[in-house]
Amino acid sequence: MRNHQKLGNSDILVSSMTVGCWAFGGGEYWGEQSRKDVDNVVHTALDLGVNTFDTAEMYNDGESERSLGKALKGRREQAVVISKIGPSNCRQVRKHCIESLKRLDTDYLDSYMLHWPINKLAVEHFTSDINIIAAPPTIEEAYAQLEDLKKEGLIRSIGMSNFGRTQMEEVIATGVQIDVNEMPYNIVSRAIEVEIAPYCMKNNISIIGSMGLQQGLLAGIYKTVEEVPPHQAHSRHYSQERGKGTARHYEAGVEKELFEVVNQLKIIADDLHISIAQLSIAWILKKPFMVSTLIGSRNVDELKMNVDACSLKISDETEQLIDKISQPVLDLLGNSPDYYEHSSKSRIF
Repeated sequence: MRNHQKLGNSDILVSSMTVGCWAFGGGEYWGEQSRKDVDNVVHTALDLGVNTFDTAEMYNDGESERSLGKALKGRREQAVVISKIGPSNCRQVRKHCIESLKRLDTDYLDSYMLHWPINKLAVEHFTSDINIIAAPPTIEEAYAQLEDLKKEGLIRSIGMSNFGRTQMEEVIATGVQIDVNEMPYNIVSRAIEVEIAPYCMKNNISIIGSMGLQQGLLAGIYKTVEEVPPHQAHSRHYSQERGKGTARHYEAGVEKELFEVVNQLKIIADDLHISIAQLSIAWILKKPFMVSTLIGSRNVDELKMNVDACSLKISDETEQLIDKISQPVLDLLGNSPDYYEHSSKSRIF
């Protein structure tokens, strides 16, 4: 694994792999998650030098935070813990931060992020309260409270998740130091390359990539599009019909092109004697704007394979070949990194 890197202008060092904790605690989206497996994944990750863990108050109604907190008992000081607050809760940032701290059984968060930008469409996914939807908190209100939490020592660093170029400019205009933006990024989700990544590099905002394996697709789990579970096929990569009630983008998808990429990745991976997942992770980490990639690991075997991938180095030629074969997907999906709404009404801008 490559050396840990600083998170923005903070003194926090993060590993090139971030353990995605969404499945921790079990839940409807990912299904049951063994308590023993969570403990083993967290402890083994720390033993292998992976120190960064990503969760959120909304993941499994707080059970993800609770599960991670239990797993880190006795080893908290070795970990970098990231959690996130929903945009609808940003009038009471301190209250929600304290609740996350209690669930995590810790005195501080290493980084606290606003989970989504504050706009009507984003807020509607977090609350049904018509008053909040009609008059959501402001960016200034939210980030002033985050700054207070940092001064108080409850959080070490302030971040954001799913913020576009214009939205980042609005936050920076508040004068608050922003160290990280967590954004979806993988071989078939490359929208941040055009504006967001260059802006982050210019302003020393670290990027932690989410959806590194496109929810299993880039792990080679699915041989055909029909095998993808409906609740994991609700992004614009898939047709609206594929989502079976969970999709809301109402677009045609790019399924043919998507699986052409997967098939070609298999050929490249086989030639290199590695897995598609390892190839996908190595490709992400070769990008100069990526500080860390967020990967979910349901058990120790998956974790070790993912950690091994963080030490792999692919050639410039392999990187360029993957760029080329995935370009048709990028061209069709466009430069909006909101893969769940129609491309004309992105929550990210």
